[in-house]
Amino acid sequence: MPSFDGDDDIGDGGGLLSDRIRNALTDEIASGKLAAGSGLDEQQLADRFGASRTPVREALRQLAVSGLVEMRPRRGVVVARMTPERVMDMFETMAEIEAMCVRLATHRMTPLERSHLIELHESSRVMVAAGDFDAYDRFNHAFHECIYRATHNAFLAEQAIALRARLSAFRRMQLRHADRLQRSTGEHEAIMQAIAEGDGEAASRRMRAHMLNAATALRLYIEEQGSTRT
Repeated sequence: MPSFDGDDDIGDGGGLLSDRIRNALTDEIASGKLAAGSGLDEQQLADRFGASRTPVREALRQLAVSGLVEMRPRRGVVVARMTPERVMDMFETMAEIEAMCVRLATHRMTPLERSHLIELHESSRVMVAAGDFDAYDRFNHAFHECIYRATHNAFLAEQAIALRARLSAFRRMQLRHADRLQRSTGEHEAIMQAIAEGDGEAASRRMRAHMLNAATALRLYIEEQGSTRT
């Protein structure tokens, strides 16, 4: 059982305790260990993770934003029922927004932004080789946000970041399916190649496919987790 010692929001292994607690709970919700309707008590979670209630409260807030838990009057925090159709609709929307972002970014990013994106992509290879889902999830967030910023369209970047926040738990979850880490980095490679060639349309098509592949991986992972519980 995880134990993240410390009274503030900084974990021993670096990074925020709230993020680490959120990730642990996300995995348990996805696997069905925490079933829909299960109550989540702040103090019990704080005791379990060896943390104060502050990072636990923040972790639950982030899960509520993602739709994995609900804050209910008089019932407190409960695990929400995931609706696959709703999640797929969100991924489809995200795919179109990301496709638009990378198309614009291909033509608008500065040499410095392109260099940073390349560095981020290259750094992910070590994470994939180690099978480090948490590190890859953090990288993936930075990689896509770098593309949003490179559009130099502040409104579009804000919308992409906001929707990504709602999908963050599900985007993390899909990385658990089979060889998704390897396939994800290969898809990033193809997107990077299109950007390097200045082909915004190809980058857009590849990004859209990348996001829809992630949605498929998520659906398969949830189905597989469900089958292991029956």
